[in-house]
Amino acid sequence: MSLAEHVCSSDSFLERNELQTSSPQVLHNRRSTDQPVRRDSTLEFMLGSSVAIQSVADQIRRVAPTSATVLITGESGTGKEVTARAIHDHSDWKDRPFIAVNCGAISPTLIESELFGHEKGSFTGAVRAHRGVFEQADGGTLFLDEVTEMPLELQVKLLRVLETRTFVRVGSDREQTSDVRIVAATNRCPEEEVEAGTLRCDLMYRLRVFPIDLPALRERREDIAGLAQHFLDSLNAADHTSKSFSPGVITLMENYAWPGNIRELKNVVQRAYIMSDKVITERDLPEEVVRAEQRSGSVRQKGGTLTVEVGTSVAEVERNLIFATLEHCKGRKENAANILGLSMKTLYNRLRKYEEEGYLH
Repeated sequence: MSLAEHVCSSDSFLERNELQTSSPQVLHNRRSTDQPVRRDSTLEFMLGSSVAIQSVADQIRRVAPTSATVLITGESGTGKEVTARAIHDHSDWKDRPFIAVNCGAISPTLIESELFGHEKGSFTGAVRAHRGVFEQADGGTLFLDEVTEMPLELQVKLLRVLETRTFVRVGSDREQTSDVRIVAATNRCPEEEVEAGTLRCDLMYRLRVFPIDLPALRERREDIAGLAQHFLDSLNAADHTSKSFSPGVITLMENYAWPGNIRELKNVVQRAYIMSDKVITERDLPEEVVRAEQRSGSVRQKGGTLTVEVGTSVAEVERNLIFATLEHCKGRKENAANILGLSMKTLYNRLRKYEEEGYLH
């Protein structure tokens, strides 16, 4: 059974997903039932047989038919919007609008109007009335990406909408009803953002009715070869070519930390495809992927054991121990933090630091 078949075998998982973009901030899904299915655009983030990604698939299947608010957490490039679309496409509202808003990409002065709409003349430049995304998504799903980037004063109004299902356009005094299912996402630790004062505690709990934490690619290494082959197959099919990976290239990919996760893997495969002739070799890979293998000699992992050479720095041992523990816990960060004796805040701080540095484990 192929990787795609493995993921999709239960309830035709994600088979109805499709991406359509209307602007950098707001994405609309107006899929009709007679349109062809574009599987690659959404399935690529969910392909794999690892326990970690199969756990995510099971959570999606369970929460999708409900009306529960979902908060998706995970590093950049792990597929948060794809997960939100999968939830929508397995819900009773799958034929209704799916609208995504990047809360960090909209000016703080415009985000209230973007969310709730405005009346004509309500502020300079408001030459006509505008329907906000809560109106546009009526009866469907509203995906609030990077929700921790939302200004605090707007968080109060969002909390009110979640609790009362009503909102008011900018420049109006008339309440409107909102029949929208909310799915939110962030690449930050919600508890840490609450502590820093950038996220309201009551809003965090209201959004996190059903939390889904997406694993980083380094926490599902057994999926890397299949994902890379999937991306290469897509490129070969598009260009009618038959390029392949050398065995050494797959090993290098599996040993790299992928701080940009699946998005980075896809880009690396495309670059290597362009640079190669018939077989993709080490010379076709970016330097950081090849160099990572050279940095891996002082700490080696075999099964559940780490071997540390004398002279290895404490920082490198700690980094490898954290990554190995995450693998042992199938990507469940809370379990890993408990085993390591770390707080969730400390674990997230470490992972963010390693992501910035691009270290392997």
